[in-house]
Amino acid sequence: MDRCPGPPDGPGALAVDCLLGAAVTAVVAVAITADLGGSRGPDVTAYLFAAGLGALMVVRRPFPLLALAATATGVVAYHIADFPPIGLAIPLAAALFSAAEAGRARIAVVTSAVLLAVSSFFRLREGEDVGYLLGYELASSVGVMAAAIALGDAVRARRRWRWESRRRALSAAVEREREAESRVAAERLRIARDLHDVLGHTIAVVSLQADVAAEALADDPASARSALGAIRSASDDASRELRATLGLLRDPAEGDGRSPMPGLDQLGRVVTSVSDGGLTVRTRVEGTPRPLPLVVETTALRVVQEALTNVLRHADARHAEVVVRHEETAVWVEVGDDGRGPGGGHRDGAGQGLRGMCERVGLLGGSVELGRAPSGGFLVTARLPREVVA
Repeated sequence: MDRCPGPPDGPGALAVDCLLGAAVTAVVAVAITADLGGSRGPDVTAYLFAAGLGALMVVRRPFPLLALAATATGVVAYHIADFPPIGLAIPLAAALFSAAEAGRARIAVVTSAVLLAVSSFFRLREGEDVGYLLGYELASSVGVMAAAIALGDAVRARRRWRWESRRRALSAAVEREREAESRVAAERLRIARDLHDVLGHTIAVVSLQADVAAEALADDPASARSALGAIRSASDDASRELRATLGLLRDPAEGDGRSPMPGLDQLGRVVTSVSDGGLTVRTRVEGTPRPLPLVVETTALRVVQEALTNVLRHADARHAEVVVRHEETAVWVEVGDDGRGPGGGHRDGAGQGLRGMCERVGLLGGSVELGRAPSGGFLVTARLPREVVA
C-alpha cells in the first residue's frame, strides 16, 4: 500500500541538518556566554551541552521522536545543573519542527506543554518574578514553540498534498492506458468478427457456386457462367468491404466514402448471394420499418449473414427463411431452414461464427436463441434493442 513519504533525505538534506545543528549550537552558546544568571558560570561542560543539542539535529529526520526526547532531556539536565539560562523555545524549536514534520505534532505539543509547566513551576518556586515570567517569557516561548510545530505540520501537509497529486496523476495515467488497451482490444475483436463474417460468407458462397459451375460446365454452360458470375459478384463485395475496413485501420480519414458497416439496406444482396447457389431463401419484413442506429442495423445484417453462411456450410438445406420484425422497442431477426437441424456440424452453437454472433448481440443488450425451426431445421432468433445499452 502506498504511504506518504517522510522528510527527504540524502546528501543535500544532511548538509541542511548540519547547518541547522551548527545554528542551534551557536545560538545556545551565545546565550551561555551572555551569562544572565545561574549559580554556575559558563564552562566547558555548558558548551558541551550546546554542542550536543546541535548534534541531535543530524538525526532529526530518521529519528524525529528520539531527537525530540533527547533534546528535551538535555535542556532539563542543563537547567538542573544550574548553568546560565538558555530558555526552552530556542533549543527545542528545531526538534519540535522535526516531530511535527514527521506527523507527530500531538507529541510535540504535549512535550512543549510539559516542559513549560515544569520549568515555570521550578522558576516560580525559586523566586522568579511572576510578571516577567508569565507575562513576557512564557508568552514568547509559547509563540516560538507553536510556530515551530505549526510550520512543521504545514510542511508535512504540503508534502502530502504534492504526493497525493503525483499519485492521482500516475493513477489517472495508468487508468487511461488501461482504457486505451481495452478500446484497442475491443476494436480488434470487432474487426476480427467483421472479417470472419465477410470471409466466411464469401468463401461459403464461392465454394457452393464453384461446385455448381463444375457440375454444369459440360452439360449446362449457361448455369456454369451464372455460377461463375455469382462467384465474381461475391468476391467483389468481399473485396469492397475488406478495402473499406483496412482503409479505416490505416487512417479513419481515408477510404472510398463507403461505410465499412453495412446495414439492412444490403439484406437483398446477402440473400441473393446465397440464393444463386441453389438455396431458396424467402425474405419477410413485418411491422413498420423505422430508422435504427447504424450499429444495430449492422449487427442485424451480420446475424443474417452468419446464419445463412451456416446454412450453406452445415445444414444440407434446400430452403431458408429470413424474417425481420420491427417492434416498438426492438428488432427481431429470425433465420430458419429445413436442413439437418441442431447437432449437425457446428450448428450446436460451438462454432466461432455463432459465438461471435451472440457476443455481438450481447454487447448491444440483446439476446440470441438457437434451436429447432418449425420446418425441422435450425432456427436462429436474435432480439436487438432499438436503444443501444452502454
